[in-house]
Amino acid sequence: MFDRGLIGLSDNLDIMISRQVNDRPSVEAISNRTGKAMAPAREAERPHPAFLAWHRENCFKR
Repeated sequence: MFDRGLIGLSDNLDIMISRQVNDRPSVEAISNRTGKAMAPAREAERPHPAFLAWHRENCFKR
């Protein structure tokens, strides 16, 4: 779903679900209930904000 732009992540790793998702409850059911992605403990292993921004601007379907 991430690759298809149906979900995305904010810079602080909040899970964003596209309005174009046909079955939002199903996506929410398989997502982390906190609404945040589970990030590695080490910051160096977390997704870089520049790449997350690129994905939101170029892939994520608002």
